Amino acid sequence: MTAFQTIEQIGNEAVKKLRLKKLNEGNPFMINSKDLRSDQCYLEFPDGKIQLVYLKASAKEFTVIRTLSTEEEQSLRSKFNFFRL
Repeated sequence: MTAFQTIEQIGNEAVKKLRLKKLNEGNPFMINSKDLRSDQCYLEFPDGKIQLVYLKASAKEFTVIRTLSTEEEQSLRSKFNFFRL
């Protein structure tokens, strides 16, 4: 394993631990994806719901674009190697 791969693995594990911590505390977890515009992200909630949201530069809160379907949620979790709580 290269040094870069080791650092990447450590970073991925840290993100997974932070996700579990946030969700277990009852807070949403933000999932950034290169597939989205820079002003968009996903918010995963402790109940398992995931929403696609955007943040206006002047706003201080997210605006919901839509809630993902169960199939989309499963696909997104699989993509990031997350499991459902």
